[in-house]
Amino acid sequence: MKYARLTKEQLEELHPEFINFLATQSIDKKEWDEIKENKPQVALQEVDVFSDLIWERALTNVNFIDHFSTNYIFLFKCVGTIVFSFVIKTTNRRVDFLTKDGINWLSENMFSDDVEIQKGKKDISQDRNQALFKIIKEGGIISKGELFSKLEHLINN
Repeated sequence: MKYARLTKEQLEELHPEFINFLATQSIDKKEWDEIKENKPQVALQEVDVFSDLIWERALTNVNFIDHFSTNYIFLFKCVGTIVFSFVIKTTNRRVDFLTKDGINWLSENMFSDDVEIQKGKKDISQDRNQALFKIIKEGGIISKGELFSKLEHLINN
């Protein structure tokens, strides 16, 4: 397995796609029920293959990932096989970027001495999707890139 097995909830949400996936392998409902009952390892292998297909499709379409922690915000923009990043750090120990107050504080103090911003750029042509999956696995959230774009605009102007 290249990525991670989808959860039961995710599989339920993707039920129509999973049925189509099984159909492409000439597995109907009756046969699937038999596989689950008599060959649970084979059933798990099918779920794993399906999970990897879903992850691969989702990761291929990722353009932005945001990762928030108490004192850091990591913003990533994926352009082809290049990832651009902003790392925002506060030295103010009373600020928590995981709260609404913390984000409001940041918007008011973005260019103060309590905030450090670093820019980065990394080539991930070796395995783009695996690199993005690692960021997500560590707590990153696929986003529309509003924060990255706003920060990029502020810094470039």
